[in-house]
Amino acid sequence: MNDGLARAVRKVTIVGGGTAGWMAAALLSRLFAGGGFDIRLIESDEIGTIGVGEATIPAIRTFLELAGLDQVEMIRATQATFKLGIEFVDWRAKGTSYIHGFGTIGQDLLWLHTHQFWLKYAARGQAKPFDFYALNCLAARRNRFCMPDARNPGSPLAGLDYAYHFDASLFARHLRAQSEARGVTRIEGRIVDIVCRGEDGHVDHVVLADGRTVDGDLFIDCSGMRSLLLGQALGVGYEDWRHWLPCDRALAVPCASVAPLTPYTRSTARDAGWQWRIPLQHRIGNGHVYASDHISDDDAAATLLAHLDAAPLADPRPVRFAPGRRLRAWEKNVVAIGLSSGFLEPLESTSIHLIQTALLRIVALFPGEGVKPADVAEYNRQTAFEMADIRDFIIAHYKVTEREDTPFWAYVKHMAIPDSLAERLELFRTSARFFLHSRAELFREESWVQVLIGQGLAMRHDPMVDLIPDADALAYLRDIEAVIDDVAARMPDHAAFVARNCSAAATPAR
Repeated sequence: MNDGLARAVRKVTIVGGGTAGWMAAALLSRLFAGGGFDIRLIESDEIGTIGVGEATIPAIRTFLELAGLDQVEMIRATQATFKLGIEFVDWRAKGTSYIHGFGTIGQDLLWLHTHQFWLKYAARGQAKPFDFYALNCLAARRNRFCMPDARNPGSPLAGLDYAYHFDASLFARHLRAQSEARGVTRIEGRIVDIVCRGEDGHVDHVVLADGRTVDGDLFIDCSGMRSLLLGQALGVGYEDWRHWLPCDRALAVPCASVAPLTPYTRSTARDAGWQWRIPLQHRIGNGHVYASDHISDDDAAATLLAHLDAAPLADPRPVRFAPGRRLRAWEKNVVAIGLSSGFLEPLESTSIHLIQTALLRIVALFPGEGVKPADVAEYNRQTAFEMADIRDFIIAHYKVTEREDTPFWAYVKHMAIPDSLAERLELFRTSARFFLHSRAELFREESWVQVLIGQGLAMRHDPMVDLIPDADALAYLRDIEAVIDDVAARMPDHAAFVARNCSAAATPAR
């Protein structure tokens, strides 16, 4: 790239709507307000988006704040509910269940974490299931929810963390309304050609089916798996991860709501993949993620429909994907976010988070005076690290299992895994210790601990635990159990909390 050809960025053209496109429009229009930027978004009503029940992680609340979106208004507009974590059913073995909850686990004793004591005494039959030592997990089991309360830092409520389940189509619609009110121009049209500049290969403009052209200084590719700009026009290659993550298809279908309204996502392992359950105010979102090498589309659909809580509200919608990432997410004057930059199955609800972090990187490295190689390289380095980091965490769910009762589960249990994951698992096996490799890692110790214990990884506790007398250590565990049980019992029912505070059926207070 020739720095001499760099052009100041004032026109930002977003290609594609859906969740990714309108998240980009909402955030940029808020942060760049008054800066003289022209933000346009091109989308076509002819092209559908993958709009399903969507689960998120707590960082989504940071996005809402940065984008200037009111939490209660968003919940009402998107038929949202609250999420305390994810229940994993039949993953370790058939008949097992554990919750990966947000927030903290117990309370440290000296420099030692709760899970170290639990490992020692659970092996002796002197501890309850691990869910009883984290408020998010126990509250989820009891269908309880309330807002965190920082007024008492010693209470588990101070560390309560949460996210949302919402209708992705309604979320995009809500973001669109906010974005257009801030001056974002929506251009209806289907792109039929992409024209690059001869001098440096940057995208100059796109051509719509009716002959109109739309130019831009910076293009944000939100065209989904088609990756119109980054993949097709600029030819950036793709790194395929199906040898580690063999699921390559999904079917999505909503069904009618049932009680109770659970404050958690459920992931249930199936013979050749897994099934999600995402409760919204007005329906339940369901889907079956599966490996086409191990099950037919018809059998996958039959499995999905046979395990719904109520009658389906539509026919299952198919989605095909290839787990992996584009070799570069930023090339020339095109930045791809969302599915156009890569795909990781939504096992840990990271899809929207990856959109959010990509947008924050764009803001942090925004090429105001023109696209510069150093900014592009740093963006791509951070993106590659993030994708590999999340990839390893997802692979761990498959690799660490007692199951090998089907060809699919036998394959993932015995498959070779990335060295980065193998090293982390070995450290857990020897002493259940965890160390961040980078501050940029998404999943912290609490997440790895809950998943690896839940999946059944054989691990020994830190030998330093043996320095604590049994009577003291057991009293410490019993105290955690009692406090968390008491706090969870006092929390309101999740459905009642939603109905009272943010029901979509309620008339907003004036």
